[in-house]
Parts: sequence; structure tokens; C-alpha cells
Amino acid sequence: MSEKVDVQAALRDAIQTEKDAMDYYLYASEKMNDDKARDAFALLAREERQHAKMFYKVYKGGDLPPFDEYMQLPPKTDSSWWTALQEALLGDFDERKALELALDQEEALEKELREMAAKIDDAEICAIYEANANSTHHHAEVIEDEYKAMLGMSS
Repeated sequence: MSEKVDVQAALRDAIQTEKDAMDYYLYASEKMNDDKARDAFALLAREERQHAKMFYKVYKGGDLPPFDEYMQLPPKTDSSWWTALQEALLGDFDERKALELALDQEEALEKELREMAAKIDDAEICAIYEANANSTHHHAEVIEDEYKAMLGMSS
């Protein structure tokens, strides 16, 4: 390993990032007119919550409230997820834009998770990062399929 990683700080950041994604999907799902898109975003929100819980379970810091309480906190307004959403809301926010933003965010998150996994020596924690990266990749595929369906394209 060329770079020493503060694993607990990385886990805390991962918990927050997954919560940020969950908050985005919950909020965006409320703005969807299309039932299928709304259901897909609600599903993604639930999965992001599960990802956060995986990281939370191995986090050793005592500075976070209990998991359910933490997940109920208001969205972090300076997160990349929330910033992208707020910028989109200033323009023509619709299902297409929500899906595009989600796809961009999921692709960036997958890359971050894989990069962090490569830096962590702890096999259990590395496996959690890899599992979340794989699930995040699947999220991008789901979003891409929704996007193609919305545009009337076949997969």
C-alpha cells in the first residue's frame, strides 16, 4: 500500500455518502410523475440505506447517533448529490434530468468505492466496499434501463 488510509474516517464518509444518495432518491422520487420511475427511485433509496448500514456496522467511532436516528437527519445540503439536485431544480427538472443526475452520481460513486477498496488492508472492510461498488454498478444499470425505457429505446 502506497497510501495509508484512515479506515474509520473513510467509513464515516461512506456512511454519509450513502445517506446523501438515499436522500436524493427519496426527494427525487417524490417529484416523479411516472410511476415506474418513482418506484425505481424508492427502491434505490432503500438500497442506499442498506449500503449505509453495512458501513455503519463496521464503523468504530462513537460520534454518530444510532443508525435509524442518523438516517432521519435532514439532508446534507453541501453533498454532491444534493447540490446536483438543487441545481437541476432551478432548471427543467423532470424524470429525464433526475435519471441523468443519478446515473452520473452512481458512476462517480462506484469509482470512489473501488478506489477506496484498493487502498484498504482490512479484508472485511474491503469486501464491504467492493460489495457496495458492485451494487452501485447495478444501480447505474437500473437507472440506464429506466432512462432508455423512458426514451422509448430498447435495452
